[in-house]
Amino acid sequence: MSKLDFHVHVTPPEITADWQKYAAKEPHFALLSQNPKNRFATAEGVIAELDEAGFDKAVIFGFGFNDPGLCRLANDYVIEKTLQYPERLTGFISVSPDSTGPGNAEVEKEIDRCFSAGLKGVGEIFPSVQFDMDDEKQTCALASACIERNLPLIVHVNEPVGHYYPGKLDTGLRQIERFIENNRDLRIVLAHWGGGLLFYETMPELREKFRNVYYDTAATPLLYGLEIYRAALALGLGEKIIFGSDFPLLPVSRYLPAIETLPAQERENILGKNAMKLLSGNCYGK
Repeated sequence: MSKLDFHVHVTPPEITADWQKYAAKEPHFALLSQNPKNRFATAEGVIAELDEAGFDKAVIFGFGFNDPGLCRLANDYVIEKTLQYPERLTGFISVSPDSTGPGNAEVEKEIDRCFSAGLKGVGEIFPSVQFDMDDEKQTCALASACIERNLPLIVHVNEPVGHYYPGKLDTGLRQIERFIENNRDLRIVLAHWGGGLLFYETMPELREKFRNVYYDTAATPLLYGLEIYRAALALGLGEKIIFGSDFPLLPVSRYLPAIETLPAQERENILGKNAMKLLSGNCYGK
């Protein structure tokens, strides 16, 4: 069974070497970078983590900067490393959707550039930090570009209740629902269990509306009890859960004890099969 980590951040060495300079102009990047738990990862560091955990491959991406130039810098690094390690790394595209008019063309141009270079998806993007999810003028270029190229999109979503932590955003679940409703042909991965939005798939109208929606497990040990895996399976969502570690925030090893208690088929789906279907376009909701 191939194992794939779908949610891994990498940072170009030039940003890591002088991160304070970039943080001075990027408040959200500054908030996360100043967190004592924060670390930066190179592509080689990701491969070392994969080897230690017994994983075959990772989906890597940079940070969702507001500056499109920094997104391009991160994308250049991801392109370089996925070409260098094609059997171990798949790349996603960082973009800054908070733009209208000519900026929309810039978003599509960057997605097209990276898609032509072999990257396979877009994200992770940050609602309320990078853009207003309720503003279709800000999201139309991003969503349309992904749909036209059949690229999945990773969206950061956090739970609206519970403890505070650096990077916890105030985007509501209703806003995420509207974005999904407006872009039903878009294949969306809601990071961090969708902030709990997956539990509303017990509502028949949301199950239909969310037919192209997946959920990743990023940051689970920091957010939820181990019961969340079996709860998701009990809701019939076993083919929509995708393993993501959020490395370098957390190592893969923090997740495995809970996942290894699951039935074999569900474990295989979460650790790799669901992600491979998504990347190949053979999707749950199709």
